[in-house]
Amino acid sequence: MSVISPSLRILLIEDNLAEARLLQEILKGSPTENFEFKHVQRLGDALAILDQGQKFDIILLDLTLPDSQGLDSLPKLQQHQQQLPVIVLTHHQDEALALEAVRQGAQDYLVKRDVSLDVLLRSVHYAIQRHCLSRELAVENQTLNANLKRQERELSEAKAANKLKSEFVSMLSHDFRNPLNTILLSAGLLEESGDRLSKGQQHNYFNMIRTAIKDLDELLSEVLLLGKTENGQLSCQFEALDLLYFCQDLMRLVNSAQRQPRPIHFHTEGNLQQGVWDAHLLRHIICNLLSNAIKYSPAPTPILFDVIAKDKTMIFRVADQGIGIPPQAMAELFNPFFRADNVEGVTGTGLGLAIVQRCANIHGGEVEVESQEGGGSCFTVRLPILEIADNGDRVSS
Repeated sequence: MSVISPSLRILLIEDNLAEARLLQEILKGSPTENFEFKHVQRLGDALAILDQGQKFDIILLDLTLPDSQGLDSLPKLQQHQQQLPVIVLTHHQDEALALEAVRQGAQDYLVKRDVSLDVLLRSVHYAIQRHCLSRELAVENQTLNANLKRQERELSEAKAANKLKSEFVSMLSHDFRNPLNTILLSAGLLEESGDRLSKGQQHNYFNMIRTAIKDLDELLSEVLLLGKTENGQLSCQFEALDLLYFCQDLMRLVNSAQRQPRPIHFHTEGNLQQGVWDAHLLRHIICNLLSNAIKYSPAPTPILFDVIAKDKTMIFRVADQGIGIPPQAMAELFNPFFRADNVEGVTGTGLGLAIVQRCANIHGGEVEVESQEGGGSCFTVRLPILEIADNGDRVSS
């Protein structure tokens, strides 16, 4: 592989005119190669020439210049976008300095009193070749690093997927089994002892079966919804909603599903009839936040639910006076199946907040949480108020 052009272009930075002339005369003595020289006496002049876009194959650099002394010159040339190979020129007493320059990236050094045609030609050729190889190696290293990062990312994603699958299997074995056991037990009692049970007892067992089936259906719906969000298969279906009526209906729905209904203090502000919304995603956001607030707070305390239209954002805020969230749990709060250490004894799958966050993100919004362990939690969902343009595109209101 040849890396030397037919006419090799040299930028010579040397303040001593006699020594610069000597180097040029030495190279002109080559019987096989042609050289083009550009000689400057200052580092600033060399940088200006490079900035103008003049092209060179190599730089010969004297380490003692009027505007730059010693190793200060080297990094300024190395950092230039042309990134040319550099050979440093030194007097015999500066050989240690020249070696340090090589350690810092110069391709070679020449002691001026030892320069001959063979020495100079060999140094120039080797310097250019080494520089080309080092740049090729740098590109290969970048490619390898990019591949390594990609593989690390894929491995991390695979581990996360395996963890998710493991946690899902664990949830199946527990949260699916409980309602199934209820159904089996109730159905068995009705089958074996139906004629000995009163109408009221039969009714209770049928209600237990219905409730267990409803729990299973809700659990499956949440798992399927989470799976669609993880795979990017969930899209928004926008429609106009009366958010006042919509939220009031959801509060009744959530409270009717509780063993101990809870007072929900509902506060609104601004115009709740503007914008378009995905009712399916919004229902999951509000129902999960209200259900969690009820589930993790003591029975007598009310739940605060605010819906506020402000500027171009609709704010949904749910606050409780419950057990709160430990500080160490905040980082994983929105991970699927994650449950904090202080929820022992309270049933749940750990899917609710993960679904809230993903539904909010798909809707173009975000979720914020403020919580103090033992002092309650406040979840705030901010969603952009969108309108549908005449061409069907979503636009901010």
